Amino acid sequence: MRIKNFVWLFAFVLFLIPGVIIAQQQVNQVKIHSAKMALDVNNMVILPANYDRASPQKYPVVYLLHGHGGNQNSFLKLKPNLPDLSTQQQIIFVCPDGKVSWYWDSPIDPKTQFDTYVSKELIAYIDSHYNTISDKRGRAVTGFSMGGHGALWMAINHPDVFGAAGSMSGGVDIRPFPKSWNMANSLGEYISNKSVWNAHTIATHTEKLRATSPALIIDCGQDDFFIKVNEDLHRDLLEKKIIHTYIVSPGIHNSEYWNKAMNWQIAFFKEFFTKSK
Repeated sequence: MRIKNFVWLFAFVLFLIPGVIIAQQQVNQVKIHSAKMALDVNNMVILPANYDRASPQKYPVVYLLHGHGGNQNSFLKLKPNLPDLSTQQQIIFVCPDGKVSWYWDSPIDPKTQFDTYVSKELIAYIDSHYNTISDKRGRAVTGFSMGGHGALWMAINHPDVFGAAGSMSGGVDIRPFPKSWNMANSLGEYISNKSVWNAHTIATHTEKLRATSPALIIDCGQDDFFIKVNEDLHRDLLEKKIIHTYIVSPGIHNSEYWNKAMNWQIAFFKEFFTKSK
């Protein structure tokens, strides 16, 4: 490993992973109406086993943004012991179905307004229905692939909402991939909309992080097809003296790598929450 710069509420849910039964976790499947998009969005909420709505205890929340082609259940498939980690770390995990949105507010598609959905509508619902630390000291956002882009997009554009952010194998510069992952459906064809694409990629907005200074962790597999754009982002952040943790580890763009990377991300956010108390 190379590290640089340094509802349906189930009271008893059984998750079977090889040789282990994880019991008594609380997993909610929640539909939330988005006024911005005029549609209902599916979400998964994972609570610590000792969570009690009547208790005065407040919990930090990590918002998990899936990759292209995934849904709200992607992280539980990727990390089957996520409910157990919720209990161990005393963190609520929230996973929205971001469809193929890249978590922008699309300038051309009114049904793709997931920046507003995640940063405003979803958070408002979670804070009003669960015992959360309802400010940025108790909020982090991360994701893999498309979701890694989305998480850093949230950190850049909503520094008052998220105190920490992470990216796993994130598509942090979309411009080298103009024909991929349905992005043209949200932004228009690249060749005739370059200014729009420039305005919707992480790589052109890093200067904003200098003033807001969120806690940042970025990682990527050394053989991932996104490694170059992540290396470029890392160098850019170093040049601008923006503090961040950057990890490159053996791996490719797949669930095996993200399962491993989730451990680093959760540990990073746990430390952030502890220091922010």
